[in-house]
Amino acid sequence: MSSKYDFNKLGLMAGLEIHQQLDTEEKLFCGCPTTLRNTADSNFEFFRYLRPTRSEMGEVDRAAAEEAMLTKRFVYKAYDTTCLVENDEEPPRKLNPEALRITYQIAKLLNMRVFDEIHTMRKIVIDGSNTSGFQRTALVSTNGCIETSQGNVGIGVLCLEEEAAQRVEDKGDSVIYSLDRLGIPLVEIGTEPDIVSPAHAKETAELIGMLLRSTGMVKRGLGTIRQDVNISIARGARVEIKGVQALDLIESIVELEVQRQVNLLDIREELRSRSASVPGDIVDVTDLFIKSESKLIKKALKKGVVMAVNLPGFAGLVGREIQPGRRLGTEFSDYAKKSGVGGIFHTDELPAYGITQEEVQILRQAVGAVEGDCVIMVADLEERACGALQMAIERARMALESVPEETRRALPEGTSAYMRPLPGAARMYPETDVPPVVVTQDILDAIELPELLPQRKARYMEECGLNEEMAGRMAYSPHFMLFEDVLSKVKGVNPMLVASTLMSTLPELRREGKDVEKLEPDHFEGIFKLIASGGAAKEAVPDILSRITQHPEMSAEDAAKDLGLGGKNVDDIEQLVGDIVAQRIDFVKERKMEAVGPLMGVVMKELRGIIDGEDASNLLKKKIDECLKSEK
Repeated sequence: MSSKYDFNKLGLMAGLEIHQQLDTEEKLFCGCPTTLRNTADSNFEFFRYLRPTRSEMGEVDRAAAEEAMLTKRFVYKAYDTTCLVENDEEPPRKLNPEALRITYQIAKLLNMRVFDEIHTMRKIVIDGSNTSGFQRTALVSTNGCIETSQGNVGIGVLCLEEEAAQRVEDKGDSVIYSLDRLGIPLVEIGTEPDIVSPAHAKETAELIGMLLRSTGMVKRGLGTIRQDVNISIARGARVEIKGVQALDLIESIVELEVQRQVNLLDIREELRSRSASVPGDIVDVTDLFIKSESKLIKKALKKGVVMAVNLPGFAGLVGREIQPGRRLGTEFSDYAKKSGVGGIFHTDELPAYGITQEEVQILRQAVGAVEGDCVIMVADLEERACGALQMAIERARMALESVPEETRRALPEGTSAYMRPLPGAARMYPETDVPPVVVTQDILDAIELPELLPQRKARYMEECGLNEEMAGRMAYSPHFMLFEDVLSKVKGVNPMLVASTLMSTLPELRREGKDVEKLEPDHFEGIFKLIASGGAAKEAVPDILSRITQHPEMSAEDAAKDLGLGGKNVDDIEQLVGDIVAQRIDFVKERKMEAVGPLMGVVMKELRGIIDGEDASNLLKKKIDECLKSEK
């Protein structure tokens, strides 16, 4: 994508944190399966309230402290596969050996140095995403790099950690989580701030993603890989944007964060030129709105109040756009929402929401606003309203100073919204329940590097005869191991038939509502052995697979017989085709070899799944030729 910014001149620095779930059978600290469940299957639930704890140095992390401002009830949906470790009612077990082995392999792919001992730490997280109030993470390796078109990008850290619980619903005062995802092994890969442009960020993410998929041991699908992007410019600040799930969104995320910081710096300069200030005096203006016709105000006044604060010199700037669809006032509102309110009003956007011009004038007089000032207002319960305005005041003061360091969440269009301050070192402390892992050189030497995806694609083209498109799809598919297993066990099988079955037939059956998850590797091996031996035609593959999904206990041969695809030998087939031609002798005499096309439909109706279309066509041509010669 083209850009209006000179990123080098702006001093852009960017780095990635990539979180990828590993495809292990068991979770990181217990023996529970890593399969996701439907919340309708939950057979019990419990709730917790979480509070921040102090670090070993007696400090409370600023991000955790802000999360604790709003007391929430966290409800956890559990399943018959949920154990006491996930409930935080039993100590964790040792680190999953399978997850460690995969992590060592990833470290080798990233040219990293693995530590001699791996120690697990606790990272304070009190947003409810972990029942314990912290996430367990282990630093495995450092000092790696990957080669990109813009030079080497350093890989600073590789951690093995537990995945968070999945948020199901936010009800305001309570949040519902599902415990099926909690504890799935996850690697976190953090690059150095060596990324120089939005396009370079995407390229780097693509390269790391390719290396991860090359292992064949990472989970696939929506939510199994997430990118966080760290971005700053020379006069701005480091901002972490979390939860970028779509690779194509990374360029927009970087571009639009640069835009946001540039615009915030421009606003700062204008505020300073106006001698703007933030006194921070909160005024109760409830009485001014007792007779207001605004539905939002009326609803709030049933139990609450209206509070306001004046921002001298801020007029016109609170409503100024800093990203598409987002203004400085949106930033104030994001901070205010941390107190539980729905948002704020400000006079750059009023009159609106049923609030009249007359009410705006009275409001401005009540708080002492003059020309050039902007008034912010919140309508809610008194404690919430005051807390919200205090947060908005804090953000307004930041606007006078610089771009604040923040953790933000990615929005679908590439913009971002405030989540919390950047966390500090106070959120980490040692995990005493998990023993350290000793890593010897023998262990690392035994780790073999996988074939990279581009190399696998090239091999499929050369050795299997797949065209470039199918070779690429097959190489990058999670079915590649099944593809290779079938080719190694079934002599004479057509690789293109196997690939098209896995890449095209299975998705078609899934769209038709067939439960293809019931298909086992032995089923595929049996089907292709049947095809290779002439026991069924390749056209029968979808029907046989479909029948097996209904009866998984069936073998491929039994499914073929059940479909009526067996029992016809060569002589029977030749006799049937000959009879079809003889019964239509007048048509054949008239059309001669042009009769092949129309008669193929009749033949395949009788022999579909029993004989390949090409063989049926050749046999039909033979019988028509014999018939025409006999009539001469």
